[in-house]
Amino acid sequence: MFKIKSKVQEPVTISPSFQLPIILIILSFMLLFLNIGYWPTIVFASFSFFLLIQSFTLRIKITNEAFIVLQLGKEIRTFPFKNWISWKFFFPIIPGIFYFREKSSPHLLPILFNPKQLKDELIKKVESMEITNS
Repeated sequence: MFKIKSKVQEPVTISPSFQLPIILIILSFMLLFLNIGYWPTIVFASFSFFLLIQSFTLRIKITNEAFIVLQLGKEIRTFPFKNWISWKFFFPIIPGIFYFREKSSPHLLPILFNPKQLKDELIKKVESMEITNS
């Protein structure tokens, strides 16, 4: 017997990545050596720790129809792919920022998720909308 492969795939939850917040935390404490005062270090470190907390609490779920943001397992925002115009990764090696544009507005998200897994899933769903550097 042959199984017919369905085009409907199960939703995929992207694994977290703590790389960006940890890099930013290290950089924030290096500001102490620049003799620019404590306040820039405190502000930058606070933002970095905020991103670290977000890494633990936020998840991205990708379905056939949408990019869904979950916080502590609860859906907080849905971005249907039918409204997307384009998407791109900026500084993917660090990892850096994920940009996508919907018909109504652009969005920038720090990459707090496994960048390779996220890109692979987006290529499966909306490859034709990727902005490439060609």
